[in-house]
Amino acid sequence: MGSLPSNTSHSLSTYLDKAHVQYNQKHPQSRENHVEACRYMPGGNTRTVLHTTPFPLTIDLGRDCHLTTVDGIRYVDFLGEYTAGIYGHSHPVIKDAVQMALESGWNYGGHNPLEPQLARRVCERFPAVELVRFVNSGTEANMMAIATAVAYTGKKKVLLFNKGYHGSTISGNTSAINLPHEFVVGTYNDVEGTEDLVRSLLPSAKDTLAAILVEPMLGSGGCYAGTPRFLGSLRKLAEDANALLIFDEVMTSRLHYRGLGSQTGVTPDLMTLGKWVGGGMSFGAFGGRRDIMALYDPRSGSLQHPGTFNNNVFTMAAGIAGCDLLTADKLGALNHLGDSMRQQIERVLSTRAIQGTLPAGPVTDDMQSPQHPRCPPKMFVSGVGSLMAIHFAGPDRDLLQGLFFHHMLESGVYLAPRGFIALNIVLTEEHIAQFVQAVEGFCDKYDRFLIW
Repeated sequence: MGSLPSNTSHSLSTYLDKAHVQYNQKHPQSRENHVEACRYMPGGNTRTVLHTTPFPLTIDLGRDCHLTTVDGIRYVDFLGEYTAGIYGHSHPVIKDAVQMALESGWNYGGHNPLEPQLARRVCERFPAVELVRFVNSGTEANMMAIATAVAYTGKKKVLLFNKGYHGSTISGNTSAINLPHEFVVGTYNDVEGTEDLVRSLLPSAKDTLAAILVEPMLGSGGCYAGTPRFLGSLRKLAEDANALLIFDEVMTSRLHYRGLGSQTGVTPDLMTLGKWVGGGMSFGAFGGRRDIMALYDPRSGSLQHPGTFNNNVFTMAAGIAGCDLLTADKLGALNHLGDSMRQQIERVLSTRAIQGTLPAGPVTDDMQSPQHPRCPPKMFVSGVGSLMAIHFAGPDRDLLQGLFFHHMLESGVYLAPRGFIALNIVLTEEHIAQFVQAVEGFCDKYDRFLIW
């Protein structure tokens, strides 16, 4: 193991420059749209994750598992709206439900008969949720879950983890837009380190720790699954500190019919959910133990929780339709398809001596460095079921990630620039084969850059 030859970065930069030129030539209308957007929005952007170098694609049609840009180029969608698009695009069941809601009117300023129907489906599906409340996004759901824990326990510190993402205002870093809670940041999958961290809280965790917020699998942080031992240790730490354990399943609740956390044998006190539960519409939910959620019972005059669109009829209708559509069998089949896809990618990498999987251990911020003790492969895949990510390691990992993104676009595949993948229920084995074949093509073209 060692540093790559000094000319490697130059060679990769040359390849990436050529890819950008080709991209510019192929997407003139997307470029024009971006230039126009830059006149009115900073960087032409109102959602940071969609930014792409040299400019983002502009999409104006989604059908089944395909997206078509304003330049008329069609892609197979492997991004799945960052997990919210599990139903594919314009699914007739969802579309019909929204159309029916449209015909009944909206903005009631009152209750509608769809609310309890969706709430019942959520509570019956997820055993940890005895009572539930609706919000408009996963970010809101996690904000409310934290606020609930602070109110319930009377304490202020919140333990979360590096590489964790819980919405635009809650992450395991020092972002200036983080909510001003007293966050304590641990290392994901590090049992002993987390125990030491909690013991170090002063005057004690029992006096200060309100909640532990964790994803059963890091989603945006790279699709690294939490080990049962790690998640189980968090349950015990929460109990010992009289704190609440919150599972953020905004993304991972789609990885099993009962949520990914249910497969670990660990039951949280609160659980948060995201847009796929609302049929892919603007939606979030937080729920959990009855005694905790009872704080929001308006009959007792306790915690307030307003929100004009918390119960909007479009989301309620789409959510009911979506939950009925995603049966245990259908969700199981989708996650089996994802497991198969990941295994095929690993075989492609291993047959080329690229390895393809990262050795187990704590998820650290430097784990893609060649100096990391576990010596990561130059290219590897991680994930569970229908969610996964393709990573690169080493000093040139950003160049390789950019090349991979543009190579996949040239192969007719749309995914996140950072390599994140979320399958939808419309994808078939044929689409998976197309993706795997594109990965093979990338490995064959750039093989000399992919082995230490």
